[in-house]
This record gives sequence, structure tokens and C-alpha cells, in this order.
Amino acid sequence: MEKEVGNAGSSLAYNLLFSCPFGLSQPQLSVIFDESYDRIPHSDMNLENFICEIWDQRVQKNGSLFNGKKFRYGGYSQKSGDGSKQESYNACLHLGLTDYRTFVGTNLNPSWEKFLVASEDDPTQCQHTSSPLGNGAIVETSDKKIVVLERSNNVGEFPGHFVFPGGHPEPQDVGIETHKYSKDSKDSELVNKKVSQEMFESTIREVVEEIGVPATSLSDPVFIGISRRVLNVRPAIFFFINCSLESKEIHQLYSKAQDGYESTQLYTVSMIEVEQMTSKMPGCHQGGFALYKLMIEASKNICC
Repeated sequence: MEKEVGNAGSSLAYNLLFSCPFGLSQPQLSVIFDESYDRIPHSDMNLENFICEIWDQRVQKNGSLFNGKKFRYGGYSQKSGDGSKQESYNACLHLGLTDYRTFVGTNLNPSWEKFLVASEDDPTQCQHTSSPLGNGAIVETSDKKIVVLERSNNVGEFPGHFVFPGGHPEPQDVGIETHKYSKDSKDSELVNKKVSQEMFESTIREVVEEIGVPATSLSDPVFIGISRRVLNVRPAIFFFINCSLESKEIHQLYSKAQDGYESTQLYTVSMIEVEQMTSKMPGCHQGGFALYKLMIEASKNICC
């Protein structure tokens, strides 16, 4: 299932950890939230101590940094009924808990490759990294254009690059600060269900906040896969969303977007034009576009 694209050392290379071309609705994507999917500390204490040192240096330069909780990607599992019916197909995300400080100190560490384990298995290879799960949305307008943002020069990662709307699902939005929440719950299935809902709801929130469209103009997100950039092994889940508005309307709404400061410009472009923009996309977003193309190809095969 995993596919690597690009040069191994390239910031634009990506892995497709999981592809679901036909898309999964919310009931088809479950979650297991458990501390067994948390990061494992590295045996090299110098590396572990470096995490705090890097964070302290960053805070000294920018006192507004906040060490918020994030969901940690720990792999996935999948199953299908008889293998022939799309509706019988399901996938399950394995998620732990991490935080922004550990992300800065592992994945964004100049020595991030030292945290990796030599393994063909992705969760094992990345067991010592924070690996916070990001999200991204391929938003298609009513006039069949795709929404792309150009990141501000003030953001911490990939300033000036092209990206799809996105961010992170947030543990605090489902009341999670520690694993004690899930352990104390009388129904762990309820916790997992809430986390699964957050995967979808956070994607809608990010689109609304970043491009300014009302939530009522957006279709329910459809999960199309997981991409991970090779540079600092950053994972992200991607969704496809239809928007009932035309490009012109979206451009008008963008000027009042809540999180408009994160980007400097919004583009509504054709698939061919997105292809030309991918050379200036972070690897995980290149992977997101690759997942979208697989979805389009699958839909053509169905039509045929």
C-alpha cells in the first residue's frame, strides 16, 4: 500500500501510506485512540534532551508559541466484507497523543533522521517521532476548480508554498488532554467515535476558517487516504469536499476568512494547473493531490 515518490532526500518527496480511491464516509472510518500508539522515547538520552533544548530556543525567540496537544498517527488497519462491495469496506486509524513541543523537537529537529528506526513498517520506523496527524482537503468548486492557497511568509513551515486548506484535528475539541479521559470513560467506543468524528469535523472547520466559505456550502468530507512527506516524516489525512459555490464567490469570501493571515492568496485552478503547482508544495500535499488523482481515475473506471 505504501508508495514512495521523488528523491529520498527531497522536501517534495512523499509516501502514500494508504489510498482509498472510492472514498470513505464517516461511518466507514473508525478510530482506535490508545496510549499504545504514543511515541516511544529514544534510547539515546542526548537526542531526548535535545527535544527540550530546541523547544526552549524556539520559545525564547517567539514567546507566543503554545505547546498544544495533537493526535499522533500510529498506523491503520483495514478490512472489507466480501471484497466486492464498496459499502462493506472500512478502515481504522490508530491514534495516540503527542504535543507541539515534541513535534518541534523530533520531526522538525535538524537531526530528525536520527530518530528513525530502520524498518519497512511505517509505525515502527517512526516510533520515536512525534508524528502529529495533519489534515488537508481537496475542495472542488461548483465550476469544477480546485482551491489552492499560497502560504504566508510568516508561518513556521513551508512559507510561500502552495497548499490545500487544512491543519490538524484537535484533541481538546473532543475534551481530550490525556489518556486518562479514555480510561475513565465507561464506554471507550464512545471516545473512539468522538475522535473519528473530529477527523471529519476538523476538516470542515479548517476549510471554513482558511477560505471563508460557510459550512453549509460544503458537502460531507470523504476520506481518500493518508500521505506522508519524506522530509521529517510528517503524516496527513486527506479528504475530498464539494463546494456549492463558484470560484468567483469563493474569492470574494476569502478576503474575510478567519485564518486568512496564514495565507497570502487563494487560487481556484484546474487539475492541470494544480499539477504545475505541485513542485512548490510540501511533500504531504503533493501526496494529497496524488490521492485525488487516484480518486478521479477510479471514478472514470466506474463510469466506463
